[in-house]
Amino acid sequence: MSLGDHLRELRYRVLFSMVFIVVGMIVIAIFYNQVYTFMTQPWLQAKEILSQTNPELSTQMVLSGVTTPLTLAMKICGVGGLIIASPVWLYQIWAYIVPALLSHEKRWALMFVGTALPLFLAGVAVGYLILPQGISVLMSFTPESVPITNLIEIDKFLELMLQLMLVFGLGFLMPVVVVGANLVGVLKAQQLKKARLYVIFGTFVFGAAATPSTDPFSMLALAIPMSLLFLAAEFICHLNDKRKAKRLADELVASS
Repeated sequence: MSLGDHLRELRYRVLFSMVFIVVGMIVIAIFYNQVYTFMTQPWLQAKEILSQTNPELSTQMVLSGVTTPLTLAMKICGVGGLIIASPVWLYQIWAYIVPALLSHEKRWALMFVGTALPLFLAGVAVGYLILPQGISVLMSFTPESVPITNLIEIDKFLELMLQLMLVFGLGFLMPVVVVGANLVGVLKAQQLKKARLYVIFGTFVFGAAATPSTDPFSMLALAIPMSLLFLAAEFICHLNDKRKAKRLADELVASS
């Protein structure tokens, strides 16, 4: 395929994914009240934790601004549509890469990329579940010597939550990218082995920089699973490289 053909195919797959993302946004909009209630649960859980650890702490949820409810609804629908349509756009990524693979490698790619969806959703779920603990850690720094009421802007809170869920979801996709690069011959397992310590260190730096809540609990909740997933991806790459080397040796023996 020429460069123009590649760009046209990329445009088609992006537009195809966008259609399903918009459909997902419409679904979220229909059930917006239920989704809104679901997304405020981490705050209620964090408030319950704070009531036990710091009973004197006073908090109150507020919503400021005339246009804030609309912009908040649009953001929730946008991220919700992205999550609902994740099977479609993840498949489109795979389908765009597939032509670069040999026929016998496509099966391995499909098997591994088939794990991209549960990995992405697992990351989103982890981001959702660790939020109450992260909130309670951050709120615990409120000084007790002076009576203070913490006014929590619900739109800022939900924006933080959406960012955290997306960061965790995308972070959990790292092994798919690593193995995909190995399948197309861009990345070798030995290169991953040499870079292992740097990558693991980088995951902790990424966890500290990418988690919008900035608390150490959220950083570790992202960095540790990413490090383990990288090690799993490295192991798969080693198996794949050994398989390629064995196939090449068999072909040389057969040709001789």
